[in-house]
Amino acid sequence: MNREIHPDFFNLLKYKELGLIELYTNLRSYIFDIYPESNELLYHTHALTSVFSISEKLSNAFCMIPIYKSHLNLGFNKGTLLNDPHKLLKGTGKLIRHVPIISMEDLKNSNIAELIKKAVEFELENMEYPILKVGKTISKII
Repeated sequence: MNREIHPDFFNLLKYKELGLIELYTNLRSYIFDIYPESNELLYHTHALTSVFSISEKLSNAFCMIPIYKSHLNLGFNKGTLLNDPHKLLKGTGKLIRHVPIISMEDLKNSNIAELIKKAVEFELENMEYPILKVGKTISKII
């Protein structure tokens, strides 16, 4: 899927290294290919971040791409609750885990796609409120 990058986000993304921008755009498309209905919530805090959610709420997010100065990760908002038989998830947080994405080769790992699908299924099964928005990009960048 080819969803345009929101101008608020792009205005910050364009200052990153070209290789990091390319990796981000490919990972973003990879997520949309797996779950095209996802809403994308955009933030700029300690990292420039795209958060992917089944609804318009951050609480229903299934994964995210935080972009740091020289690297990015594929984060899972409730990673500790996901079955990870291939031990891809890293981190020590209470809920969040991540998979380091170093190169385009990482996106060829079918186990990463399976983790994303499991995260979507988890959110769909545990959703408390009806979904009001589908397939939207929502900037929270001020």
